[in-house]
Amino acid sequence: MRIIGIDVGGTNTDATLLSEDGQVLAMAKVPTNHHDIFASTKTALEEILQVHQGSQPVKLQLSTTLSTNAIVEGTGQATAVLAIPGPGLNLQDFGFDFPLYTLQGYIDHRGRIIQEVDEQEVISVAKQALAEGAEALAIVGKFSQRNSRLEKRVKGIIEQAALPFEQLTLGHQLSGRLNFPRRIVTAYFNARVTKVQTDFAKMIEELQAKYPLIAQVQILKADGGTMSLAESCQRPVETILSGPAASIMAAQALSSYQNTNQVVVDIGGTTTDIAIIVGGESLQQRNGAEIGGWKTLVPGLLTYSLGLGGDSEIHLSEHGLKLGPRRAGTPVALGGNAVTPTDAAVALGLTSVGQRNLAIAGLSKLTNSKYNTWQKLAEAIVDAFVNQLCTGIKEVYQSLENVPVYTVSEILAPPDIRPRVLVGLGAPASVFIPLVGKKLALPYEVLPYHAGANGIGAAASRVTISITLHADTERELLVIPELGLEQTIRRNLLFDLKQAREIAVEQLTNYAKQLGIEDYGEVQIAEEEVFNMVRGFHTVGRIFHLRAQIRPKVYPVVGEKS
Repeated sequence: MRIIGIDVGGTNTDATLLSEDGQVLAMAKVPTNHHDIFASTKTALEEILQVHQGSQPVKLQLSTTLSTNAIVEGTGQATAVLAIPGPGLNLQDFGFDFPLYTLQGYIDHRGRIIQEVDEQEVISVAKQALAEGAEALAIVGKFSQRNSRLEKRVKGIIEQAALPFEQLTLGHQLSGRLNFPRRIVTAYFNARVTKVQTDFAKMIEELQAKYPLIAQVQILKADGGTMSLAESCQRPVETILSGPAASIMAAQALSSYQNTNQVVVDIGGTTTDIAIIVGGESLQQRNGAEIGGWKTLVPGLLTYSLGLGGDSEIHLSEHGLKLGPRRAGTPVALGGNAVTPTDAAVALGLTSVGQRNLAIAGLSKLTNSKYNTWQKLAEAIVDAFVNQLCTGIKEVYQSLENVPVYTVSEILAPPDIRPRVLVGLGAPASVFIPLVGKKLALPYEVLPYHAGANGIGAAASRVTISITLHADTERELLVIPELGLEQTIRRNLLFDLKQAREIAVEQLTNYAKQLGIEDYGEVQIAEEEVFNMVRGFHTVGRIFHLRAQIRPKVYPVVGEKS
């Protein structure tokens, strides 16, 4: 089946049509309408469909900025959190800046219910949240990933009371990992952006009705994998930061440097995203993605964003110049009113886009005593761009040197993450990547189709899923919160890590089959911990914690370099 990939970026929306054997059949680029993301998506899709002949079905894979924009801009539905923290925890200490109400009730670290919730309190607090403007609720209990009954009980009470919330999110359904503050933030964001994603999904379904050849729709996630359109409405928070993920997947699909340490640089009009690939695998956020200064439990690829792009503002002073962090607007060379780094590159003949005479005229108006000709100014702008990008890359690697290691294997043989090649994509990549590579003394590669490679990344991405297994042999209980699974451990004295791994792999495999996923490769155990429980100098049981996942992969893409 052919695949259409669409990536909605900060400046442009890129679309690609891939054949069954990975050939790039068509590409399109349209300006991103931030007031109507669906319009940009629709326009790009219709341009690609003009190339796709006949009634052969296609799969549509989308990378959108909807959830990211809603979170960063503070839009979406008004949302409050109902938290069940138990004793000894003051949630005010975490600095949450959204409405948060605490409820009685307590589940301990083993998943045992110590105190039930109070029905009248739940109704009273929920009514208070309604009165104060909440349209959606996130219900989050500490250790709910080990026993979800209190969260479910609160939801049931609210539904039975027919309180008119449009959306109820339960924290345990989003992640099986520990970290209560991150779980609160994750559930809050999920509840806030669900209606935004649901409305977008309805519009995509209308497009499917108009174009019946769109047989399937997938949404790109922060971890570089995809999820179904229906799943994205249940867990829209997982679609944050899918734009940077698309660029990483494009590098993995298009780069000739496979299984090599890469620093991947995606230069857009507004921002530049930097990612690290080690031994052919992209680095992931250890504890979860961060957005808008908030830490979540959303699985995400490790990316860093700089306020530096082809359309960046130029700040001139007596001491020199600086670029960014905001976008100035459309370059003069392309018919706009803003002088940008793109104009400097056009004026110097480093790229043939736009009109050189307009770029030179725009630069000439900005000359000063320090840069008294347009040529000196253009060269200084290009140098500043290269220097700021090189500094950003060095800072990324310096920050990684401070990341702690947790496993014995990493301590004995720490992975070598130093870059062996600089890989660039984005429209300005052909101008700046060779200069950055030279300054960093690194071989470089400007990806094929680099100007629209993010659309290729969206098209080439494959489904990813993960589950978390928690087993307590003393309680004879095994839980996988993402699947809503609770089962008794039979012959608990004989239960060991091998069995825990086998169950995790089996359950993830079955889950993949339920989702219609077939070509996913090997299931990986990404995390595992085992603790002995000792009482009276005797081991009375063991606790197992594992996370199994299908890692992000790409379909290979071939074709001539653009």
